[in-house]
Amino acid sequence: MSNKTQNQGNELENVGEILSKSEKFIEKNQKRILIGVGIIVLIVVGFLGIRHGYIIPKEKEAAKEIFRGEQYFANGEWDKALFGDSVQYKGFEKIIDQYGITKTGKLAKAYAGICYYHKGQPEKALEYLKKFSPDDKMLNPAIVGLIGDCYVDLGKTNEGVDYFLKAAKKADNNLLSPIYLKKAGLSYESLKEYKKAFEVYTSIKEKYPKSMEASDIDKYIDRAQFLQK
Repeated sequence: MSNKTQNQGNELENVGEILSKSEKFIEKNQKRILIGVGIIVLIVVGFLGIRHGYIIPKEKEAAKEIFRGEQYFANGEWDKALFGDSVQYKGFEKIIDQYGITKTGKLAKAYAGICYYHKGQPEKALEYLKKFSPDDKMLNPAIVGLIGDCYVDLGKTNEGVDYFLKAAKKADNNLLSPIYLKKAGLSYESLKEYKKAFEVYTSIKEKYPKSMEASDIDKYIDRAQFLQK
């Protein structure tokens, strides 16, 4: 028998041995494997059951509840929006408590944070704003930017700048990005970091020349450049 034939024979024996061990393993652990598969099936079925039997109905309830609050919010009636009107509407706070796992409940956190900010309670606003993680390309930067405003109001300007820059990057458009870049620039000036302010203002001129903020940005650039000396 040639070495090649012998090697092939040995390989076949090895493969056969591996398959035999695998079969024995499956036989020995079949009950465990079936239990594992059963658990996965139960989890999937349970999730679907919760979603269709609990979450979706809750979502519909929450959507009805929040409608009146959005009207109060639009009119700047922050207390009624937050705590209800004692008649038909229960308030964002209770909507969050009762429907927090729904999309509407999560949106209520953003509304609540904005309300508290307008009420002059930036620390309370941060509690809610940081719990909200929107996918929306316009809403996400706006919330991130408002977190920056809260930090600035609390005297934590460095943290505020970080959020302004993050908001500008997330937005990446002519409408929102220049607004947050300008806020970052003004914050840098308040920290006497004029070189960074100059760089941020210049980025508005170069990246977003057609924006509202770019129309008078030269005077900010000149000021930051002068203050560097």
